[in-house]
Amino acid sequence: MYGADRDSTPDTHKFIQAFLYARAPHNHPDSNQYAFPLPFSPVLDIFLGKVVRIDPLATGGKEDGLSYHTGGKKPMAHCVENEYYHELQKTGPRKDLKPLHVVQPEGPSFTVIDGNSVSWQKWRFRVGFNYREGMTVHDVRYDGRPVFYRLSVSEMTVPYGDPRSPYHRKQAFDLGDAGAGSTANSLSLGCDCLGMIHYFSGWLSNDQGNPIKAESVICLHEQDGGIGWKHTNHRTQNAGIVRARNLVLQSILTVGNYEYMFAWMFMQNGNVELETRATGILSTSLIDPGKTSEWGNVVSPGILAANHQHLFCLRIDPMLDGPINTVIQEDSVTVPQTERENPHGNAWRLVKTPFETSGFANADPLANRCFKIVNESVRNPISGNPVGYKLVPQPCQLLLAGLDSVVRRRARFAEHHIWVTKYRDGDLWAGGKWTNQSLAEIDGVHDYAARKERVRNQDIVLWHTFGMTHNPRVEDFPVMPVEITTLSLKPADFFEKNPALDVPQSRQSENKSVLVRDLLPSVAKKVAEPSEGAYCKKSKL
Repeated sequence: MYGADRDSTPDTHKFIQAFLYARAPHNHPDSNQYAFPLPFSPVLDIFLGKVVRIDPLATGGKEDGLSYHTGGKKPMAHCVENEYYHELQKTGPRKDLKPLHVVQPEGPSFTVIDGNSVSWQKWRFRVGFNYREGMTVHDVRYDGRPVFYRLSVSEMTVPYGDPRSPYHRKQAFDLGDAGAGSTANSLSLGCDCLGMIHYFSGWLSNDQGNPIKAESVICLHEQDGGIGWKHTNHRTQNAGIVRARNLVLQSILTVGNYEYMFAWMFMQNGNVELETRATGILSTSLIDPGKTSEWGNVVSPGILAANHQHLFCLRIDPMLDGPINTVIQEDSVTVPQTERENPHGNAWRLVKTPFETSGFANADPLANRCFKIVNESVRNPISGNPVGYKLVPQPCQLLLAGLDSVVRRRARFAEHHIWVTKYRDGDLWAGGKWTNQSLAEIDGVHDYAARKERVRNQDIVLWHTFGMTHNPRVEDFPVMPVEITTLSLKPADFFEKNPALDVPQSRQSENKSVLVRDLLPSVAKKVAEPSEGAYCKKSKL
């Protein structure tokens, strides 16, 4: 999408700025085109339906500044094949990896009825899907108690940091421009999710307005979550231990060169987590041989990967024991030793600041800052505090673009980690409803918060901006290892005790773990014998 320039107006024609690539000489259809970027860029006028100009692309480095036409007559001669597709890699896959199977002999513990209603242990919720947000989660309840009305990833912007025109226009809004639903993968067994899988399909429309079924765009499955809780009584040596089990609801998008994986995880302890994984291929440009750039990193001969950011916005519509909720900022603050209550200087107190009117705040890990969604009219019978859930915001770097830049004006939601707004129908889009070639974020979360509406003891929405600043590494090419970000919503005085206490004890009779030496004696003997004695002594201790 053609990001707007400073001199654009609402009447400016809609454009697509095309960045072109070639295939490797073998011309395989799955060739990694991003290893062969072309040094020119056509601009298509959507209104006129034709190419209106061709822009040259700078290929110089630090030595050339913003100069163009530095590549000579054969600007791509130094580019080489750099393939990710398994059939095209010159070395075969590693041979020492044995199969790992996820087996559930009695079937899954979840059920799905009415097409989208999921029940799993004490959790109940419905699954939604639309062209823009993709996967959404509705009417989330734990043991019958309402927790969240609606959960979704509202927006994502990817601004690039190369100031050389036309690269300065690169600012994708992957949901507002492309659509998380429109770009959702059709998932398949044994590839994207392991174990016993239930798939949800959705509906999209083509350019004629006709419905098209989006097959298997969301997968549902269970996975082991490691130890859920454990304690060994040091007097009796008896251990209480449970293995955690998580329910995973996942969708994967392919937006041009990048992949994004969103997974909602529902946990036995009442936690709800959003795991975001970024992978795929870097957006690349050509650079002359032997040159480097401060706007990115050379990741392959002739290939510059520009610095950029991935900034998401999570939309949380709570209903903790009802729709009337409050957001409280909670900081852990040192009590001065000069105060009478703290003569030894070891104390700190919690400073709780409720949002009275709509507005914003930022993460502060040095203050252990969290944001609690509470129902002030319902008190926990043990602590006396209002029942709640807390979000510990990810303290990521926010939007780096200049204060007066078009990039910043288009993505005001990325200026702060936390926004609190009063619920209104239709307030769904953090970056505004119309992001394609926008000049500013209009009717987005910045405008929602600017209303200065009363939000204490109201029907509210909490928004969280999170993400990463991606300064590329050579290891990110030709395909990027997943970069993982996890956000947690945790019960805070919502229950009267650990809600996972009733998870069954972890036992070998159920888990059926196997000693390697019993399964493969010849292999185990070779690996274990040299250190077996030392290992046993440590185990006994």
